[in-house]
Amino acid sequence: MDVKKYEPRPEQSTELLKELHILTRDGKLNQDTRRKLKQVQHLLGFIEPLLKQSHASYGSVHLVDHGAGKSYLGFLLYDAYFKAGLASQVSGTVTGVETRAELVERSTLLAKRFDFDGMRFLNASVAESSRSNVLPARIDIVTALHACDTATDDAIAFGLAHQAQHMVLVPCCQAEVAACLRSNKPSARALQNNPLAELWRRPIHTREFGSQLTNVLRCLQLEAHGYTVTVTELVGWEHSMKNELIVATKSAQTTQAVSLERLTALLDMSGLTHSGVMRQRFLGSPLAA
Repeated sequence: MDVKKYEPRPEQSTELLKELHILTRDGKLNQDTRRKLKQVQHLLGFIEPLLKQSHASYGSVHLVDHGAGKSYLGFLLYDAYFKAGLASQVSGTVTGVETRAELVERSTLLAKRFDFDGMRFLNASVAESSRSNVLPARIDIVTALHACDTATDDAIAFGLAHQAQHMVLVPCCQAEVAACLRSNKPSARALQNNPLAELWRRPIHTREFGSQLTNVLRCLQLEAHGYTVTVTELVGWEHSMKNELIVATKSAQTTQAVSLERLTALLDMSGLTHSGVMRQRFLGSPLAA
């Protein structure tokens, strides 16, 4: 193992890393914090070209991070690319949206301490954040790192509603679709003569197939809205089992109708169209418009 690639980069603020508890007070990394640092820095590598692309188009970048938690991603991203006075690569704002008030308060104080003037923190749900005057009028990039279960779908809906140019998503703990598959088993006529239903007939397969199907539906939903979608691993499986990275970029591609057709067919095949929640989740506004 090449340990050096897991170390902080020379340009990163060691004091910030200490405050985020990624470095110990004596500037060391332990196994858990090295894993966290690697995940976030690897993600920054995917976000960097998107930042530069948006900055080239608009002269500034406005990024919103949903389910920000302790805002590891937001702080490291701002430190690397937005920090004033150090020949920053881009200008703009980074807004962390988080429902836990104590984390928002902590992050706000930390940003003030490090003079990160372009960082904002909003104590709100995704739906509430859309109505907030804290957010900039134009949102270029939406991120969600390990946003649990339907929080990833909420982040996608937010990005679609705000016509974000890019979305960077690392889904986590997808349970909603699996629950719908499970509840449909006894009664859904559409499944009785469908050999593909064997993919989720047994409980452990229901869980695993539900997780896989969730992300496939999300990708088709994004494509149906005109995004080009790339799916890859965030880091090696030895670091995280919740490892799928979805990067979506608004483009001029013309396969939206095909993606919508396949999205609808998959919902029908799996019996999910019987659920009003699922129809709204993947086929609702603004897609239906």
